[in-house]
Amino acid sequence: MSNPANKTTELLDGIKARNPRSIARAMSLAESRADAGSKGDRDFFAEIYRRAGSAHTIGLTGVPGSGKSTMVQALAKKFRALGRTVGIVAIDPSSPFSGGAILGDRVRMGDLSGDDGVFIRSMATRGALGGLTRGCMETVDILDAAGFDVILIETVGVGQDEVDIARAALSVLVVSAPGLGDDIQAIKAGVLEIADIHVVSKCDRKDSHKTVSELKGMLTMGLTGRNRPGQKHSWKPEVIPTSAQTGQGIEELVTMLDQHLKHLNTSGERATRQQEIAEMRVLKAAEDIARQRVAGAQETAKDNAFKGVNERTIDPYSAALELMKNS
Repeated sequence: MSNPANKTTELLDGIKARNPRSIARAMSLAESRADAGSKGDRDFFAEIYRRAGSAHTIGLTGVPGSGKSTMVQALAKKFRALGRTVGIVAIDPSSPFSGGAILGDRVRMGDLSGDDGVFIRSMATRGALGGLTRGCMETVDILDAAGFDVILIETVGVGQDEVDIARAALSVLVVSAPGLGDDIQAIKAGVLEIADIHVVSKCDRKDSHKTVSELKGMLTMGLTGRNRPGQKHSWKPEVIPTSAQTGQGIEELVTMLDQHLKHLNTSGERATRQQEIAEMRVLKAAEDIARQRVAGAQETAKDNAFKGVNERTIDPYSAALELMKNS
C-alpha cells in the first residue's frame, strides 16, 4: 500500500523541480478539493504556501474586449526575452454544462506553449464573483513555489466588480481599449481606482488617443490610484498606450512594472500589500469553512431555519447563527 506522505513529498519535489506534470496535478487538486479539504490536502497546501512569496505577481483586469489575453501573451514574450520565467493564471467564464473554462486561454496563447519557461493554467469561474475563482490563489502559490519569476493573473472580464485582484497581486494593470464606451461605468465601479498602471490597448486604432487623453485627465483630477493617507513616497499611476500587434509600448510597460516593483520594495508598500493579501485569504478561507459547515448541517435544521425565515418567526441573521452553532 502506497504511503500518502511519500506521494506528497514526491509532488513537492516535482514542483520544486518545475516539473509540468507535478505542477498540473497540484493545480487540479487546488481546483477540485472540498472547501476545507482533507488534512493531507491542508498540510500539502500549507507547505506550498510556506515555499511561496518571492514572485512578482501582476494582475490584469478590465472590461471584456479590452485585449487582456493578448496583453498577457505580449508581456510573457517580453519577460521571456529578458530571461525571466513566467506563470500565467487565466480565468475564463464557466461552461454552463461542464463547468469548465469556455474560452481556454491556452488555445489563444499557442505561441507560448512550447516554451519550458512558461506555464499557463486556464481556470473556470464556477460562479465566483470579483473576477477571481476558488483555487486561484493556491494556483498562484504553486507557480510561486515552483520558482517562476513573474506570475500574470488575468481576471475573467466581468466588468464592474473585479476588485478582488487589488488584494491578490502586488501590481495591478487596468486594461482599457478605445471605443468601448463604458469609461464612466468603470469609474463608478471603482475598477479604475485599483490600477497601479493604466494600459490602453489597441493603440494602432485611430480613436485610441481619446481614451489615453481621458485617462490622463482622470489622473490629474485624482480619480485613480491607490495612494494611502499619509504615505510619504506614493506611486503615481501612469497611462501607457500599447499595441500587442505592433509591439508599441510593451517594452515601456515592462520597464514600468519593474519600477513599480522597485517602489514596492523600497517604500515599504510591498509589506503592506502582502498583509492585505494575507487578510483577504484568511477571510476567504473563513467564508469557505462557514459555507461548508452550513452545507453539512442536518437537513431538518436547515429546513426549520428556512421555514422560520419564510414565516418571519426568526430573522435571517439569527437563523444563520443557529445553523452555525448546531453544525
